[in-house]
Amino acid sequence: MSLFALASHSFNNSLPVIGAYLLIGFLYLVLIPLFLYFWMNNRWHHMGKFERLSIYGCVFLFFPGLILFAPFLNLRMNGQGEV
Repeated sequence: MSLFALASHSFNNSLPVIGAYLLIGFLYLVLIPLFLYFWMNNRWHHMGKFERLSIYGCVFLFFPGLILFAPFLNLRMNGQGEV
């Protein structure tokens, strides 16, 4: 087997692996943390104890992605309005 054939064969096999890593990384670092922020922002004052426990577990699990978006999101309440 020539070197070119070996390189071509290994490159064709590595593309699905690289794609899978990119997909899993996108899910872990972007999509699920944004969903968690959305969920917590909408349900914070209405959560039951088991829902809150599961959300805290997800925050622990997806902490790196949450840290990436933390500087750009403001989850504070709107307040009393402008005076």
